[in-house]
Amino acid sequence: MKINDLDMSNWKSYDDILTDSLWIFESREKGFTRNGEYHGNFIPQIPRQAILRFTKKGEYILDPFAGLGTSLIEAKLLHRNSIGIELSKENVERIKKLLQDTPGDGDHTIMHGNAMDENIFKNMRKIQLAILHPPYWNAIKFTDDENDLSNSKNLNDFLSKFSKIVKNVSSVLDSHRYLVLVIGDIYRRGNVIPLGFLTMNEILKNEYQLKGIVVKNIEENRGKRGKYSLWRYRALLNGFYIFKHEYVIFFKKK
Repeated sequence: MKINDLDMSNWKSYDDILTDSLWIFESREKGFTRNGEYHGNFIPQIPRQAILRFTKKGEYILDPFAGLGTSLIEAKLLHRNSIGIELSKENVERIKKLLQDTPGDGDHTIMHGNAMDENIFKNMRKIQLAILHPPYWNAIKFTDDENDLSNSKNLNDFLSKFSKIVKNVSSVLDSHRYLVLVIGDIYRRGNVIPLGFLTMNEILKNEYQLKGIVVKNIEENRGKRGKYSLWRYRALLNGFYIFKHEYVIFFKKK
């Protein structure tokens, strides 16, 4: 089943589409309505790669952690349709404005709500790609909503909530189509919490095949900006390593 617009008779011309498992981006792609002001916002190159590789023009992308609309903006630029779910009312209004100012076409819907609510998905149309960039547990607190994953009481609570969202998303994702997870690991009390592999396992409990694990570089983020020497001192003192990567994990629904 063809799931993209790539012309494989001309495959050598697609130099912009990555097929290796190590992604190095020197900086965040800019232009149009893209911006990096939102703490925790992921770079647009990630949804762009996923959309080009695993959808055709006119198909639907779902982002249940819409943030400031990075996936939706890329979908519009690439002439796809999109659906976003976002907990923050303020972000919902900002996404609407950003989408209005973004060139492109298609049907784009941003809903205020929690992706754990299965009622949001009952009347949702079928989608062809899901892009999930959840909070890295409580590394950053995004809202005061008790159901926000960043407010999870403990790791098991976080994984339980995440699993429920995966099931809701899966209910509208077409068979044989892709789900993309973007996530990084965190430190707690000097030890690594491997969120990437823990959340990967939650997805694999459903009807998915693991198709790829990509390691993407992290340049100095907002939390560490101007503080690298301090983080290096802490690493040397406490015997840990400073995270410079996160994961982009690809799954195919059976």
